[in-house]
Amino acid sequence: MSTMSEKNLDKACALVLGGHVNGYSIVKELYEQGIRNIALFDSGLSLARFSNKVKFHAIIDKTPEVLLKELKNLNQKYEYIVIYPTDDVQVQNLHSLYGEVSDFCYLPFNHETVIQAIDKFIQYEVCERIGVPYPKIVHAESEEDLDAIESLAFPLLIKPSTRKDLTLNVFRSLYLDTLKKYRNKKELLVEVISNGVSLIISEYIPGDDTRLYAYTCFRDNEGRILNEWSGKKLTQYPDNLGVFSSASNEAPCDILIQGRALVAALDAYGIVQPEFKYDYRDKKFKLMETNLRSMMWHRIGSSSGVKLHETQFRYATGQKETHYHQDKSKSIHLVLLLHEIPNLIARKGYWKFFKNNIWGGEKRVWAIFEWQDIKPFIYSVILLLKMVTAAFLRRFCVR
Repeated sequence: MSTMSEKNLDKACALVLGGHVNGYSIVKELYEQGIRNIALFDSGLSLARFSNKVKFHAIIDKTPEVLLKELKNLNQKYEYIVIYPTDDVQVQNLHSLYGEVSDFCYLPFNHETVIQAIDKFIQYEVCERIGVPYPKIVHAESEEDLDAIESLAFPLLIKPSTRKDLTLNVFRSLYLDTLKKYRNKKELLVEVISNGVSLIISEYIPGDDTRLYAYTCFRDNEGRILNEWSGKKLTQYPDNLGVFSSASNEAPCDILIQGRALVAALDAYGIVQPEFKYDYRDKKFKLMETNLRSMMWHRIGSSSGVKLHETQFRYATGQKETHYHQDKSKSIHLVLLLHEIPNLIARKGYWKFFKNNIWGGEKRVWAIFEWQDIKPFIYSVILLLKMVTAAFLRRFCVR
């Protein structure tokens, strides 16, 4: 994988793939750090598309052919492109294009290991080898493999071994708390497996979404961790099994130790994020999954002083990297109102979490709102109205 010399920085471009909260947060960080050549590829209306920080924009779908075409078009404008994927499909597409684009693109992953490392079963195998705790699992690739489910302790959490819900009509996660519910869903699971999707069935770690922690770093192609941070989710949307709603910069040292070990054992490059859940039964932090790209709440790292996306750009363009130290002296809350307000409507008893997320901590950062770049926030209000309606129907009308 090539990098470029510092002297041609004016001909380098940062390309963000996907413009939702994670993509827009990358744009914000890069711009704040003085990087002005920012491009966006997305597949529809997105927050980042409305940003005045984006210099170039193109619409793509989820196929590698269209991505390759637009990368070549962007290469006519910029000699070197530093890419920031925001979902696993983008990583897989970039991997398939490696031989055609690596001469003019920095691809933030280890080409030799990334496809295996995305697989949650491989991640759990690595945990077993290096002694990082993880929940008891069954890897189901055939209908016969499902028989082993009955040996696990309920409740169970079932996920595709690699992220498939962006391209196939398949669930992102499925929570089953009784054997009866499993048997009611068995036909669905068999259908999913018959469509070529392998499943990870794991014993569900008890506790709500306030027990989730993450380690996030940029690891370069020589295996050095150049910068890192840790934090925790405060709540998720639309439930305990959802995605980020609010987060903070608080996390114990165990997360740093386990995260570093796992990233090294996976031999992952680029921005990597193992996520753990605390199991109060044995007082261990157990791996849930490892993301090999920027997730939705990475803004908490930037807000607490660690600029991983700038680190990637500086490394890829041959500049001297800045070493950052995460500020843990005060509690920082990153709040996504786009999810917090629907949670308040749809989740019974959520007020205590909402109050803590909004007014708790010593510093609050809004995930989207910015006066100098107001259009993404205006678009988020339109999305919010739709989500509030859905949340109202979910709580009061659906039986």
